[in-house]
Amino acid sequence: MSTDKIVSLLPSATEIICALGLENNLVGRSHECDYPASVKQLPVCTEANFPDNLSSNEIDIKVKEILANALSVYTVKREQIKELAPDVVITQDQCEVCAVSLADVELALDDYLEKKARIISLQPNSLDDILSDIITIAKALNVPEAGAELVENLVERIDIIKHKLKFSESRPTVACIEWLDPMMISGNWVPGLVKIAGGTPILVGEDGKHSPYVQWDDILLQDPEFLVVMPCGFSIERTLKEIDILMSLPGFTELKAIKNNQLFIVDGNQYFNRPGPRIVDSIEILAEIFRPKQFAFGYEGEGWIRFGV
Repeated sequence: MSTDKIVSLLPSATEIICALGLENNLVGRSHECDYPASVKQLPVCTEANFPDNLSSNEIDIKVKEILANALSVYTVKREQIKELAPDVVITQDQCEVCAVSLADVELALDDYLEKKARIISLQPNSLDDILSDIITIAKALNVPEAGAELVENLVERIDIIKHKLKFSESRPTVACIEWLDPMMISGNWVPGLVKIAGGTPILVGEDGKHSPYVQWDDILLQDPEFLVVMPCGFSIERTLKEIDILMSLPGFTELKAIKNNQLFIVDGNQYFNRPGPRIVDSIEILAEIFRPKQFAFGYEGEGWIRFGV
């Protein structure tokens, strides 16, 4: 068992650490780490450099402005981390908008801590990367068996869905909306999740590519059978506040998905945007949405809702 004191600056890493049975090793977290709920009592080691009451468009403008000025979207509270004296700090190098980046952490902590902390940086772009990160963290924290067991359980759940859909020829087209204003289609691991759950993702290239900006006309042209809204970092309630952005777009009611009552809002913050163990919950959510007669995992109302127009 690991005795390392850990500061996790990434919600997904916090979830991985807890799933590995190392929650007691956590001494600090990011301002976004909120699952399991018990981690909320830990000292907070980061903060966002913009207010949290902005609209999608205002967030987009603010983030682009910060990055254009070569500033960071987040601040690392180095005094707090120094006080916690961690052995390990976990961060990411996947997206400088989603969480504190490796560069921010290195800049803040280089030669600042009284004892040298190991920095583990994650860069997941696909489902396989997420599972690999679990193994990486488990090995780094000296619990490789726990990592192997956790991944085995997650793969088993994925395989159940794959097996049930093995002979299914119907693969409905799906638009997953990552951001509403400006509009983005979900990239990275999401297209892979859609495929496992029995859908065909539209307007994205190969798996593992960053989420692209898209024109609404492109979505109209593709006319998807399902529309799944999962803004990055947004809960269902937060997304509902901005769903009018989508509904007011020209031709919205003419979409196949809308005519057939297949518009869904999912909790992007807790599930789809968070590359930790609950990424498999995200696949199960999509399976429930696409194939309600075959799958009932019990996420409706909490992980997803159908939005009737």
